Amino acid sequence: MNDALRVALNDTGHTTESLAETVGVDPKTVARWLTEGRIPHPRHRFAAAEALHKDVSDIWPDTSRRRDPIWFRPWQEIEREAVSLRSYESTVLPGLLQTEAYARAVLGGAGLIPRGEIERHLSVRLNRQGVLKRDDPPQFTAVIDEAILHRPVGGRATMREQLLAVVAACAEPHIRVHVVPRAVGAYAGLNGPFVIAHSHDHRVAGYLDNQLQGQVASDPDDIAAMMAAWENVRGEALSHRQSVDLMTEVAETWS
Repeated sequence: MNDALRVALNDTGHTTESLAETVGVDPKTVARWLTEGRIPHPRHRFAAAEALHKDVSDIWPDTSRRRDPIWFRPWQEIEREAVSLRSYESTVLPGLLQTEAYARAVLGGAGLIPRGEIERHLSVRLNRQGVLKRDDPPQFTAVIDEAILHRPVGGRATMREQLLAVVAACAEPHIRVHVVPRAVGAYAGLNGPFVIAHSHDHRVAGYLDNQLQGQVASDPDDIAAMMAAWENVRGEALSHRQSVDLMTEVAETWS
């Protein structure tokens, strides 16, 4: 329970329904802010705080103490509120599916993150995975290039553990993984990884990663281009069941 939000609602006479109408979200979204301690999107935080005659930090103090990089926070808010996530990766497994050992190897392997910062980044990545474990998780669909299954990130034991962990995750009804076979030639995925998120209020946002930081996309033309790329990579991929069988088979080669 977010007690600060509850007190502010009582003090102003607002209900979850009236605050939702003022902010422009579904009442169920406000209920989640209240009962599950969810942190709203920045624009919703400011609108709600204004309606309740409070500072944002009075209601959501944790936003000033978070450990994730500042540039990543807008996407993390979107990811947390999404009802569906579509992820394409060409070089490593999606962060939401990474084991601790695999994630540590990815973060530390290039030598670009100071050693003292790796554990902080690792903590952020692993905490994000809670979005797939909550009672109302988003529908998560990932398309990955088969090359990922054969890249020895972290060593043989780490790869076997990681691939079996993905196979286990695929038993959940809200998680689907599709593999683009190595036999496929040029396709849209060669242009780089991306994620597309759909929210409860029908907004669509995209995320693109690079060597410096990530970029959140919301321009309609950008979203249309990303959706076209998604249709292409999904069309080249194996079925979910075929992909699970392939990942299981490759996992055993790492024994």
